[in-house]
Amino acid sequence: MKKQYVILGLLLVCIQFAQAQFTLDGQFRPRTEYRNGFQTLIPDAADAGFGINTRIRLNAGYKTDAFKVYMSLQDLLVWGENPQIIPVDANNSFSIFEAWAQINLGGKWSTKIGRQVLSYDDQRFFGGLDWAQQGRNHDLAMIKYVGEGFVLDFGLAFNQDYDNNGGPLFGFQNIGTGYPANNPFQYKTMQHIYAKKTWSGFDASLLLVNYGHQNFDTNSEPDGVNSLFTAGTHLNYKKGKFGAAANAFLQTGTFFNGSTDVGGAYLLGLDLSYKASSKVGLGLGLELISGDDSSTTDKTEAFLPTFGTNHKFNGFMDYFYVGNHVNTVGLFDVHASANFKLGEKASLLAKVLNFSADQELPSGETSLGTEIDLVYSQTFKGYALKIGYSHLFVADGMYELKGVAESAAKDTQNWAWAMLVIKPKFIN
Repeated sequence: MKKQYVILGLLLVCIQFAQAQFTLDGQFRPRTEYRNGFQTLIPDAADAGFGINTRIRLNAGYKTDAFKVYMSLQDLLVWGENPQIIPVDANNSFSIFEAWAQINLGGKWSTKIGRQVLSYDDQRFFGGLDWAQQGRNHDLAMIKYVGEGFVLDFGLAFNQDYDNNGGPLFGFQNIGTGYPANNPFQYKTMQHIYAKKTWSGFDASLLLVNYGHQNFDTNSEPDGVNSLFTAGTHLNYKKGKFGAAANAFLQTGTFFNGSTDVGGAYLLGLDLSYKASSKVGLGLGLELISGDDSSTTDKTEAFLPTFGTNHKFNGFMDYFYVGNHVNTVGLFDVHASANFKLGEKASLLAKVLNFSADQELPSGETSLGTEIDLVYSQTFKGYALKIGYSHLFVADGMYELKGVAESAAKDTQNWAWAMLVIKPKFIN
């Protein structure tokens, strides 16, 4: 009798799979890093850092004509971090990276609800932050429209923290001061609209984002929400061997600390590309991010690319806008790149970036330095290998910006890494 039940169950599963699509895949991504000046200047008295960590993901998707569901389980393993034998996760790094359902509403409309990645255009303001092993996600609900050459997203988020462990507070209940007042990413509310229109060889998008942080009164009790509003556009053109992309964003409202008004903040960027041959691609670009030129502490003109994949921009050594450089002198970045195809499965990216402050530092300096980034990529059967090296040639302004005396900093500021990427497909 039990065998009959098992056979019946298997038949039902097979029938269900015949009417739907199920996928199961994963990712195994260890990365080794040598840090001798990554994100900030390393003092001469300090030793370079070296470590290995691994990202593991297991992704499952299920699709029918009526809905899709997707879940991504993730763990980050720092080699040697967990004590042996003791059955604990030392850094509590296991998480559900994505968990969402998308329901068809009829026609070209759908709704997507749950934990998901927001990634638009070149990821300048919204990106999945895939370079970081932990990535970036959002808990929200979206109404989506996908038509012929046109897409529209309307998203809403309202975040809570039932346990007071570092997120937005639960409603207006006073449960302590666990809210991170200096965390621009842990918002209380968010609304966004994204629209993109595509033509032959050209596309244009509009992004409107309003997100707010919980305010507190002198008794550490919730006292409303302050909001920061960002509006921007991304333009992309490609014809033959030539390509051009531009970003333009404006920002206004109240900074995440709740006490600083933002006005006149902006980001402007332009990138040109040219395919010189089948094996060489060239790039040239610049980006201007406004800095704070206000003499008062309650106002700022500094732009914050809050949820973007900032590692992709302004140098791979992450000196700017990757957990740093917030509400400061801004940035003017001029860069040139070349991508060489070394074979059917290998390539080399070389990029040079020159950094200056948008506003003068107290000494009057603006020059921050020049960075060289090199990335070698090689794909094999079923996996890929990436190796990178970056070197920073420091200018006087960088010492002042990072608060490190030139005499106290190492002569060489560099960073190197190697990463293996394996993406097994268990069921497809």
